[in-house]
Amino acid sequence: MTRHDFQTIAGWVKPGARVLDLGCGDGTLLKYLQDQRQVKGYGVELTDANILASIKHGVNVIQSDLEIGLSVFESGSFDCVILSQTLQAMRHTEPILREMLRVGREGIVTFPNFGYWKNRLQVLRGHMPVSDDIPYQWYDTPNVHLCTMHDFEALCAQLGIRIRERVVMTAGKQVNFMHNFTGSLAVYRFEKAQ
Repeated sequence: MTRHDFQTIAGWVKPGARVLDLGCGDGTLLKYLQDQRQVKGYGVELTDANILASIKHGVNVIQSDLEIGLSVFESGSFDCVILSQTLQAMRHTEPILREMLRVGREGIVTFPNFGYWKNRLQVLRGHMPVSDDIPYQWYDTPNVHLCTMHDFEALCAQLGIRIRERVVMTAGKQVNFMHNFTGSLAVYRFEKAQ
């Protein structure tokens, strides 16, 4: 099954672009981009099982820990660097955003919006949120830095990152009203500020 944010991401990636997919999981997104946009690219993944799954999808994948950076890639090597549903699992958020824009002309990030009203309601009821976009219990989650859309936008401003586009979704449908409150998933396209 294709995730709802894949179509938005594909719409931002030029046909034939050089793409780096960080934390590529089983390679599904990169395979989708190869099929839909004829991209050339690599995935970066840490776990053996996901690397094997990526290879089965016909995706070029490199085993590496994103927390140590992207030093294996030269500056400007890619047109687009994607961090899809991985930002919240990063321990070192600022360095990975900087590295994305060092090795690529632009970045795309997707993450579950902790400011979504259903997440807020679960916290008000005394529990950590569990949803389709945050599918783990508090004790087994890989997420270390959950954030709201406002938090991410403030960090971008602090780091000199210009947000080019933003799409906010809930249940696969784009939301256009009170984004930080009504959107469960945020998708951002960004570049270095001029």
